Amino acid sequence: MGTAGKGAADDVAGPVDVVRRFNRSYTQRVGALEDSFLGTGMPLGTARLLFEIGTEPGTTRDLRARLGLDSGYLSRLLRRLESDGLAVVVPDDDDRRRRRVDLTAAGRRAWADLERRSVDRARDLVAPLTPRQRARLAAALAEADLLVRAATVTLERVDPTSDLARTAVAAYVQELDERFPGGFDPGPAATAADPDAAGLASPSGAFVVATSDGEPVASGGVRSLGAGVGEIKRMWVHPGWRGAGLGSRLLRHLEGVSRDLGHHEVRLDTNGSLTEAVAMYERAGYRRVARYNDNPYAEHFFAKRLG
Repeated sequence: MGTAGKGAADDVAGPVDVVRRFNRSYTQRVGALEDSFLGTGMPLGTARLLFEIGTEPGTTRDLRARLGLDSGYLSRLLRRLESDGLAVVVPDDDDRRRRRVDLTAAGRRAWADLERRSVDRARDLVAPLTPRQRARLAAALAEADLLVRAATVTLERVDPTSDLARTAVAAYVQELDERFPGGFDPGPAATAADPDAAGLASPSGAFVVATSDGEPVASGGVRSLGAGVGEIKRMWVHPGWRGAGLGSRLLRHLEGVSRDLGHHEVRLDTNGSLTEAVAMYERAGYRRVARYNDNPYAEHFFAKRLG
């Protein structure tokens, strides 16, 4: 027991040490430790917020979600930008209870200057490398970025009729329509607007959305089929997030949700076109079973006992 525990700790300690070393090295080399980030006269936090507003203006709620900031800290950063004449915060025309943030003309010039300085710093960093080394660095950083973002994704239960759920289900439906040979017609029961028909509404069901920077990147639901038996439905992972283990993480999470709903067995079905989904279910310990529903798009049926 003690040896196994030590091995598991060592498995974590190695990556943790690498991440910490990288953080120390990278923050120094990109200028994150300087009072004036990239010589802009602003600290990193303020400059980062300026960049975010200039890239995609939105409400204060949008900015909090994208940057993972608490409202107090965001308010302080916004006051700094307002006092410098770089940003304006006004009531949102669509909902007066919300506040919309945008850059002033001076703010847009500051954003362009920040963008130029950021490009120059990145170019200086890679300049000493050979073309082959630059390609290796780009590939390694892209992989690291995907894995770090996947590790920090938030999974939470949401109302199936919420905007977040609707966005995720719309992406799910669109992908199936593109991948199935004859297209995909979800019918009224597959829309997030009708949770009772889909069976994903509380208390007998649940819908989970994984978000990153405030946007849905994966989703799935659980509904009850009968006494002690649940079914996973509408499981989807954004194509840009595949290969980082997010699908397996979401599947385990949905199994836990099903267990919380009182299920001792969970089932699911899928289409043969979704080969990566079939492989994932088999790796996760699902066994093939006979058809248990009349879904015209389903070609493979699986079940798993929940511990």
